[in-house]
Amino acid sequence: MNVTIETERLIIRPVVPEDAEAVFIWVSDPEVTKYMLYSTYTDVESTREWLAGRDLEDEDSYDLGFVCKETGELIGMGGLVYEPDEDLWTIGYNLRKDYWGRGLVPEAMRGIIAEIQKKRKIREIRGEFAVENAKSGRVMEKLGMHFLKESEFTKFDGSATFPSNIYVKEM
Repeated sequence: MNVTIETERLIIRPVVPEDAEAVFIWVSDPEVTKYMLYSTYTDVESTREWLAGRDLEDEDSYDLGFVCKETGELIGMGGLVYEPDEDLWTIGYNLRKDYWGRGLVPEAMRGIIAEIQKKRKIREIRGEFAVENAKSGRVMEKLGMHFLKESEFTKFDGSATFPSNIYVKEM
């Protein structure tokens, strides 16, 4: 969705191909991408192509960039995507490693959820994270989500499979 949201410490906005170098900082970091569905990016041009192929007008996708007000840097991305077959929103996020542990992802997600709620009803939010990635689970807990069930997921390229937990929040 092509919106801009402001929180206490962030400007949340669409990410465009011109942001490829900033995005590449975290999508090329094996520590950041270890538990992500996508593989670690190896070149900026692939990042630019991925960003160019995104539909910024999709009303079912609030996948936005997080800009730190203090530095003006694009430091991460995340959001919610509507799954009409299940009438729920799935949550996802990633952040540059040097900004971990500051509570920025829950802040961003709260802002995005509030923006969606201005326009649409959210019945349920669901998220999945690798069990080994407890920090991601902590983000979901800070958002009021709770354990639903155990599962597992495999990276898009098949290179790794992780035991996972699925968390949910009914609204």
